[in-house]
Amino acid sequence: MGIAGTDVAKEASDIILTDDNFTSIVKAVMWGRNVYDSISKFLQFQLTVNLVAIILAFAGALLITDSPLRAIQMLWVNLIMDTFASLALATETPTEELLERLPYGRTKPLISRTMIKNILGQTIYQLIVLFTFLLFGRSL
Repeated sequence: MGIAGTDVAKEASDIILTDDNFTSIVKAVMWGRNVYDSISKFLQFQLTVNLVAIILAFAGALLITDSPLRAIQMLWVNLIMDTFASLALATETPTEELLERLPYGRTKPLISRTMIKNILGQTIYQLIVLFTFLLFGRSL
């Protein structure tokens, strides 16, 4: 605690509360878990978008001998996706349900198996839709 704690305890701690109030610990844990979840969601979103863009550009260049996305279009997509995703996830407020789950371990990877499955599944779905438009778009 920041007011009643000793200097040795303050130096050894990871977090110092300035108001000596236990509810501050609860809020700090809740916000910390919220930040962790937001970073995980942002990573999942960004990896999916970038994986789709890379595969689409590379495979499109092989299939139609020209990349379907120009460099400026790739930059624009990346800029828009980064901005909107970060704004959406940064404004998410923590809920009480975050305190009901068990804490993550120190060795838990940031990108879990479930996230990898979600990234790959969403990437495959988006690529199917985009390649359908790319290859058969004029006839649809």
